[in-house]
Amino acid sequence: MPKAYNPDNTRLARNTVLLYFRMALMMCINLYTSRIVLHTLGVEDYGIYNVVGGIVVMLSFVNDSMTASTQRFLSFELGSGNKQKLREVFATSINIHFVISLVIVLLGETVGLWFLHEKMVIPPERMYAAEWCYQLSIFTAVLNVLSYPYISAIIAHEKMSSFAYIAILDAVLKLLLVYLLLVFDYDRLIFYAILYAAEKLLIRLIYNIYCVRNFDECKYRWFFRKDLFKEMASFAGWKMWGELAMVFYIQGLDLLLNVFFGPVVNAARAAAHYAQGAVGNFASNFQMAINPQIMKTYASGQLKKMHQLVFTGTRITFCMLLIVCLPLLIETPAVLGLWLKEVPEGSVTFLRLMLVILMIRQSTSVLVTAVAATGKIRKYEVTMSILMLTILPISYIVLCLGGAPWSVFVVYLTIVVIGYFTILYIVLPQIELSLREYARYAVMRCAIVLLLSLIIPFAVVLLIAPGTLISILNILLMVISTIVISYIFGLEAQERTNVKNKVKTIIAKLKNTPKQYR
Repeated sequence: MPKAYNPDNTRLARNTVLLYFRMALMMCINLYTSRIVLHTLGVEDYGIYNVVGGIVVMLSFVNDSMTASTQRFLSFELGSGNKQKLREVFATSINIHFVISLVIVLLGETVGLWFLHEKMVIPPERMYAAEWCYQLSIFTAVLNVLSYPYISAIIAHEKMSSFAYIAILDAVLKLLLVYLLLVFDYDRLIFYAILYAAEKLLIRLIYNIYCVRNFDECKYRWFFRKDLFKEMASFAGWKMWGELAMVFYIQGLDLLLNVFFGPVVNAARAAAHYAQGAVGNFASNFQMAINPQIMKTYASGQLKKMHQLVFTGTRITFCMLLIVCLPLLIETPAVLGLWLKEVPEGSVTFLRLMLVILMIRQSTSVLVTAVAATGKIRKYEVTMSILMLTILPISYIVLCLGGAPWSVFVVYLTIVVIGYFTILYIVLPQIELSLREYARYAVMRCAIVLLLSLIIPFAVVLLIAPGTLISILNILLMVISTIVISYIFGLEAQERTNVKNKVKTIIAKLKNTPKQYR
C-alpha cells in the first residue's frame, strides 16, 4: 500500500510565485540580449546562427516527449514512496537520454551536415563560421538533452526555488556573454557560438552537482531493466506522436497561408503567434508547479485529493489566463499598436482567435496531466492527434473555396472545441471522475467568472468614446475586476482563506512583526 501524499498548498503558492518571477526576469533579459546580439552580429550573421541552430532543434524534437516521460515517472514514484524504483527510473532516463544524444550526433553529422552544405543559402565567405556554429549547436543540444533528467528531478521534487535560481543564473550569464561579445573583436559569430556553448556546459554541471548532492536517486548507477525501459520509451513514444501532430498542423497552417496569401500574412501570423506564446507561458508556470502534486496523489492512491487538485488547477489556470487574455481580446488593436511600431494587417483578428484557442486548450491541460499520471495515454494521444490533423486538410478546402486568411483559425477553433468534449469523454472515465462533479466544481465556476468579467469592459466600450488613454484605463479596470471576481467566484472558501492568510503573512513579514504573527 503506497504511503499517503499530502499536497502542500503553501508550497504550491510559493513555487508559483518563484516561477513567475523567473519568467518575468528571463523575459526581460532575453528581450534585451536578443536585441543586442542582433545589433552586434548584424542581420546576416544573426540569421545564420539561428537558422543553423534550427537544424539541430529539429533533430532533437524527440527529447521533449522523453522529458515528459521522465517527469511523469519520477513524480509517480515519489508519490508511491518506492525509493528503489525511483533510482531505477532515474538511471533508465539517463540511459535513454544518452541514446537520444547519440542519435542527435549521428543525424547531425550526416543528414544535418548534408543539409547545411547542399540546401542552405549561406554566403561562401561565412560558411566557415557557419560550420563552427553548427558543430557547437550539436554540442549544446547534447548538453541540453543530458540535463533534462536532472531538471525533471528538480521539478518532480517541487524544488522550484532551485530551478528558478539556476534559470535566472542562466539568463544573467547570457548578459555577460553579450558584454564579452562587445569587448572582443574576434569573428563575433564564432566567438558567440563558443561562449554560448561554454555557458550551457557550466549550467549543465550546476544541475548535475545540485541534484547529486540533494537527491539520492540522482547518484547515477548503471541499471537496465527491459520492461521499465520499454514502459518509459512507450510513454514517450505516444507523447511524441502527439507533438509531431502539433508541429505538422501548426507549420502546415503557416505554409498554407504563405502559398495562398504570401509573406505579409505570415508576418501577421508571426506577430500574433509570439503574443500567444507569451500568454501561454504565463499559465504554464502555475501548471509546472501543480503537475507533480497531481502525479503524486494519484500514485499514492488518493483519487479524491487528485480530483480536488484537478478542480483547483482548472479554475486557477482559467482565471489566470482570463486576467491576461481578456484585456488582449477587448483592446487588441491598442495593445498591438503599443507593442509594435507597424501592426501587420490581420494580426488583430489572428491574435483574438488564437487567444480563444489557447484558453480552451489550456483549460484542459490539467486533465491531460491527470491522464498522464495513470500512464495510459495511448487512447488520448491517438484520438487527439487524428482529430487535430484534420485541421490542415479542412483549412486547405476552405481556402480553395475562397476563405479569408483568418478562416483557417476558425477551422482550428472549431476542431479545438470538438477536442475539448473529446478530452472529457476520454479522460474523465480513466481518472474515475464524473462529468457532473467536473462541471460543478470546475466548468461552472469558470463560466461565472467569465460572464461577470465581461460586464465592465463592454460597458466602457459602449459608453465611452475610444482613445489610447481610454484603452489603457479599460485594461487596468479589466485586470483589477477580473482578479476580484476570480477571487470571489473562482476560488473555494478554503482556497480564499489560504490566499488571505498568505497575504497576511507577507504583510506581517514586511512589517517585521513578532514571530507568532508571521
